[in-house]
Amino acid sequence: MSKASEERERKRALKLEQELHRLTAMSVFEKEYGHCSYICGIDEVGRGPLAGPVVAAAVVLPKDCQILYLNDSKKVSPKRRDALFEEIQEKAIAIGIGMSSPARIDEINILQATYEAMRQAISELSVVPEVLLNDAVTIPGVDILQVPIIKGDAKSVSIAAASIIAKVTRDRLMEEYDEVLPGYDFASNKGYGTKAHIEGLKTLGKTPIHRESFIGNFV
Repeated sequence: MSKASEERERKRALKLEQELHRLTAMSVFEKEYGHCSYICGIDEVGRGPLAGPVVAAAVVLPKDCQILYLNDSKKVSPKRRDALFEEIQEKAIAIGIGMSSPARIDEINILQATYEAMRQAISELSVVPEVLLNDAVTIPGVDILQVPIIKGDAKSVSIAAASIIAKVTRDRLMEEYDEVLPGYDFASNKGYGTKAHIEGLKTLGKTPIHRESFIGNFV
């Protein structure tokens, strides 16, 4: 092996070692609750957009499940998110997804709609978890031990997995909406209030997927 090849191998091995160390640090809560058969991570995406649903995901991973480069969905490129989405789907024991529509958000407010989506995601699981690792929140009306973790999607592999599932699910939905509701740039902005989106609102008016309680300043 040439010196250049040896150096590449050394760097690759070092990078892998660093990644495994990072994943170990992200498994502290999973180790703490390792006596539980099923540990569920929960996260949501879409609290802030002007359009589209809020989406929550609940993910139960096998014990000591290793998914390289798993991280908070906001810290991962779209291409890697898609790859991680597929790997999580393959490896997870159970995945549940919940959504609250724009109309429901307007009816009960975004926080309550988020809780509702999270409860729905839990109910969609094929197993009953013994502990929920939540990104920052405690979900009302759930009779399962909950551990709210601030910035949990960067501190727990289970929550990170849920963040990937929620993000990719919602992003793909908004891309589909863009095809049937052109003019708002939903494929790019995913419903957030970008310049192109606001211009579309002012020019074309609201759509059925807009949150009326969010768009008062623009229409």
